[in-house]
Amino acid sequence: MYTIVNLYSDKKGEISKFLSQFYKKDIALSNDLKWEKTYDNSIEIADIIGAFIDNNDKYKINMWISLDEGTFINVTDDNVDSIIKYLYERFPY
Repeated sequence: MYTIVNLYSDKKGEISKFLSQFYKKDIALSNDLKWEKTYDNSIEIADIIGAFIDNNDKYKINMWISLDEGTFINVTDDNVDSIIKYLYERFPY
């Protein structure tokens, strides 16, 4: 089982800027409007979710996560706390 994080934007370069800030290195993408990463450890996505929410006023990006196959959840200001809490409850180790 693995977790997926998808970033979408309709503005070229937004995802690259966000990821470059997050990873603290230049990130070049082949597709400027979509990025997907698969994580073996679901808890690892808490960091990128936090960075996304803390900076969502700076970038025109949408984030969707998948914790279960075939189901994606849009990460928003309204549900981010519940999502992070759920991550630590469901995957405590």
